[in-house]
Amino acid sequence: MLHYKIYSHQHKEWVVLVHGAGGSSTIWYKQIRAYRKHFNVLVVDLRGHGACKIENSPTKYTLDLVSQDILKVLDSLDIEKAHFVGISLGTMLIRHLAESNPERFHTMVLAGAVYVLHPSSIFYLA
Repeated sequence: MLHYKIYSHQHKEWVVLVHGAGGSSTIWYKQIRAYRKHFNVLVVDLRGHGACKIENSPTKYTLDLVSQDILKVLDSLDIEKAHFVGISLGTMLIRHLAESNPERFHTMVLAGAVYVLHPSSIFYLA
């Protein structure tokens, strides 16, 4: 399972923060301070990033796979519905999740959004 951290556990609604390629959950420290006043906050480290112990294989790194990683964390914590905030790669994952699981979303905020990944713009996710 992905590495994750929970900040605050006293509110009704959740915010899930999803970082971009090459980043980790530590990028959200300012947002965590603000959000935790009104929401339970969940941050995840995607596979191959931060403290996540799941290896990152470029041949297996798909939106479906990593989106399922995020859903497994939500399910393990009994989070049925949340607000999602993402940056860069995180926006692609959130959008993919919203298309396949719209019932899991209150809202989403996409910063530095990547709407479509065209083959000519493929890059290696280290």
